Amino acid sequence: MNLHFDQIREGLLIAFAAIRANKMRSVLTTLGIVIGIVSVTLMGTAIEGLNRAFNKSIAMVGADVLYVQKWPWGGGGNWWEIRNRKDLLIQHARAIEEKSTTVRSVSPITGTGRNVKYGGKVVEAVVILGTDADFLETTNANVALGRFMTPMEAEGGRPICVLGSEVAEALFPVETPIGKRIKVGDYPYRVVGVLEKQGSFMGLESFDNRVYLPITRFFKEFRHRRGGIQIWVKAASANNVDETKEEVRGILRNVRKVAPGKEDDFAINQQEFFIQTFNQIGGVIAAVGLFITGLALFVGGIGIMNIMFVSVTERTREIGVRKAIGAPKRSILMQFLFESAAICLIGGIIGIMIAFPLTLIIDQILPTAMPLSIVAIALLISVFVGVISGFLPAYRASRMDPVDALRYE
Repeated sequence: MNLHFDQIREGLLIAFAAIRANKMRSVLTTLGIVIGIVSVTLMGTAIEGLNRAFNKSIAMVGADVLYVQKWPWGGGGNWWEIRNRKDLLIQHARAIEEKSTTVRSVSPITGTGRNVKYGGKVVEAVVILGTDADFLETTNANVALGRFMTPMEAEGGRPICVLGSEVAEALFPVETPIGKRIKVGDYPYRVVGVLEKQGSFMGLESFDNRVYLPITRFFKEFRHRRGGIQIWVKAASANNVDETKEEVRGILRNVRKVAPGKEDDFAINQQEFFIQTFNQIGGVIAAVGLFITGLALFVGGIGIMNIMFVSVTERTREIGVRKAIGAPKRSILMQFLFESAAICLIGGIIGIMIAFPLTLIIDQILPTAMPLSIVAIALLISVFVGVISGFLPAYRASRMDPVDALRYE
């Protein structure tokens, strides 16, 4: 064991001495690996960042929430037939609430876009949602200031509203919004609460640029025909979502008088659609990224192999001397493998040092994350490339005949 340790230590010392003796060549040799590791690290951080952002967004969508709508997510079916389906109505939501045994809460949802005003401040293109008092329980949202609408206010269509955090910050930067009267479109509403910050879905649609109204009031002032709603259904248990889905389907088919054997005239959507779509897109991105980074590392590896062949040729007499005094083939092999791996490891460390500030810049546009696992994988890849690239030159050196090596000029 001590003999093996001494051989490893000797191999490392000789390898680092060779790198120091040829500083410029070693620096130029590492450039290919640096580029490859920067590519690998940036691709890994981008994929990790997207995964984290997606999982956070999916958590807000809710694994135990069903979205009953006229249109299925992702298309599918005959467009003209879906377009001619009967609208979902508030009474359909009430039927689910009354007849279901596996549902925790049900919320009818409908929306539009309007400007919101307070004094001289205007927030444009705010999403105005009409809903009921169960919305918080259905979506797991939390109130930061004040309260949410009560069942009496929701059913009675009182002119009250709850603001998303983004709207509240824009209209009331220095004063409390609770009790203030704002204009939603052309209609006055009294603010009773502000929701906690929720973020956005994949950096696209903000959940905080919203104002929540009683749905009965919404239909009175923003949509005079009662129809065209969505119904969000929260299952009583996350483990029985499929059972809840089938129960909701049966209730709606009965209420909407869908004949046996006919297709549903509504869609029950859930987050599995987003997960499947994201996995497909993520798989394509990862495959393209691995191909590009693989090419960069391949080019860098070829450069390492070429330089190691040159190094072996230059040090033929040294190899002959070491063999003549009893150095085994394994020791010579390890010496050049250590040298190749060390060059690549240095390139990997430099690549990570370059990639880290780049990820901070990219994070301003797209979500990125550089956990220690990405750093460890990048360093392991760099060492692996070094070992693979240096194996043939090292093997050639270990197989040299000491007599021929000593005669080499």
